Amino acid sequence: MKRTIWLIVFGVLVFVGIVVARMPIGWVFSGSKGGVSCGDVDGTLWNGSCTGLTVVAVQQQPLGDLTWEVHPLRLFAGKLNADVVLTRPTGTVQGNVEAGLNKAVSARDVHADLPVDRELTSSLPPNLQGLRGTLHAELSQVRVQGNVLKLIQGVVEVHDLTDGQGPEAQRWGSYSLTFPPSSGGDPVGQIRDLGGNGPLSVEGTLRLTPEPGFDVEGMVAARPTAPPDLAKDLQFLGSPDAQGRRPFSLAGTF
Repeated sequence: MKRTIWLIVFGVLVFVGIVVARMPIGWVFSGSKGGVSCGDVDGTLWNGSCTGLTVVAVQQQPLGDLTWEVHPLRLFAGKLNADVVLTRPTGTVQGNVEAGLNKAVSARDVHADLPVDRELTSSLPPNLQGLRGTLHAELSQVRVQGNVLKLIQGVVEVHDLTDGQGPEAQRWGSYSLTFPPSSGGDPVGQIRDLGGNGPLSVEGTLRLTPEPGFDVEGMVAARPTAPPDLAKDLQFLGSPDAQGRRPFSLAGTF
């Protein structure tokens, strides 16, 4: 009798597994749920795509086309793990993402190439929403707990950063932000400019705080090619050191 019961249970589990594995993803994305919606869906829960992914809660902000492949064995550890690719008309983001029951989300091997455009800067303060350029990121690890970024390791670069349009646009050059392997505590990244195509020489640190927020500290100097008004404005930061650099600091919350 016990053997018969176990065979029935096993048969039911196999049946449920087959149904879930072949479940059309359209059954899940039927309408707007969880603040997101799809223009079209295809595939299954394990291997599918969402064309025209949109964040409904953020003024119908379009994100792009999302594809994923779930690794089912991680479900036995209470984790949802998937390789995902987000494709936009002008860039891509891809990596491995894992979510657990503790509301923590982690990502590995994240690669991103995106334009710094209006959609990317819409959450920044108004005086920064005119920034334009290109963003390249290679992150080996990222972990988010709730709405706090707890861990980040890798490099983020912004190239050919400008503010404004046409001949009046201010060109700020290119910069990198490098997060080394974490030794505990708040994530801290190293900021530096990437050469002489910008008006400023910059070195500093960015610390991500639990609020969530950030603290930036560093040294800045005007290059000979900097506009006179910009070089004059830097004088308000204080006295220069032996290399002509002046200290700066900035803090804020998201």
